[in-house]
Amino acid sequence: YGNFIDDLRLYVRGGTGGMGYPRLGGEGGRGGDVWFIARERTTLKSIKDRYPQKRFVAGTGANSSVKALKGEKGKDCEVHVPLGISVLCDDGKQIGELNAAGERFLAARGGLGGSLATNFVPCKGQRRIVHLDLKLIADVGLVGFPNAGKSSLLSKISHAKPEIANYAFTTVQPELGKIMYADYKQISVADLPGLIEGAHANKGMGHKFLKHVERTKQLLLVVDISGFQLSIKTRFRTAFETILLLTKELELYKEELLTKRALLAINKMDLPCAKDNLNELIKQLQNPQDFLHLLEEEMIPANTLEFKDIIPVSTYSGEGIEELKACVRKSIDEEAEKENEEYRKKKLLLLQASEGEQMNR
Repeated sequence: YGNFIDDLRLYVRGGTGGMGYPRLGGEGGRGGDVWFIARERTTLKSIKDRYPQKRFVAGTGANSSVKALKGEKGKDCEVHVPLGISVLCDDGKQIGELNAAGERFLAARGGLGGSLATNFVPCKGQRRIVHLDLKLIADVGLVGFPNAGKSSLLSKISHAKPEIANYAFTTVQPELGKIMYADYKQISVADLPGLIEGAHANKGMGHKFLKHVERTKQLLLVVDISGFQLSIKTRFRTAFETILLLTKELELYKEELLTKRALLAINKMDLPCAKDNLNELIKQLQNPQDFLHLLEEEMIPANTLEFKDIIPVSTYSGEGIEELKACVRKSIDEEAEKENEEYRKKKLLLLQASEGEQMNR
């Protein structure tokens, strides 16, 4: 999976409280807390490199004394983490999320200082093992089988420079690129490691790939017009079968993924017979029910993806690249407008409800 790390296990411990002062009823300071703070330009790899022990312990509270009956709180320990982090307990249960810069999460609380309630004995801080699970936040996620040309497409539409080679698993770690438009609008695109049949069951890159699709706003399926075959031992799949198999993998992993907006890029249109294959594919996508018999029953998705746009492209000749960028922009803008409209409606309803309450009084 290259040098890319998307899961990190840490030990966190809140500081112990300070001693109380029984003779004068003095109260020890509370132990410091351990906080996770979301910060841009931070990676899990940088945390691992900087803190190889992966232990984070907050400061101890000050003891109560004649000079200061109430001891000072221990020093907090602040850990800067990347955006798009889910915080999980050791048993896999999610306890927090950090999606925007500056967001904070209390990972371990400090112990209380010694006081009358605790017989002037300080309490220990909370301790636990947590997992930081990263899911890339991007506007668009590229979804496709290996060698569909996702890396080439990303390099054409953005400033990213992923490694590109003519064998199946070129991409072994997620790549992020940004599409830059003439009016300075930027749209982030994530190229994610190639799916294979059975990815939902964690085959190949399995969940390591699929979890990154969850946080992308939209999907862009990239399909090779000439079809796909992973190896000599596996079956050859046509472009239509590939689309259904990709849909099935997304559905089996998490059904909600199919509710995301989706675009379809038909790649390698510079190949001979590509035009005939495209006409056939369009026919199949218009009436998918008539062609489902081509696949084994267990591979047919319960719901098919509705594509907002279908764009034939060639990363080799550059055909359709500008049109694809325009479609991505239009789709993202439409979704943002829809979200704003929903937000405005909610605000209006709240306003009307509060006005109604005031009138009733």
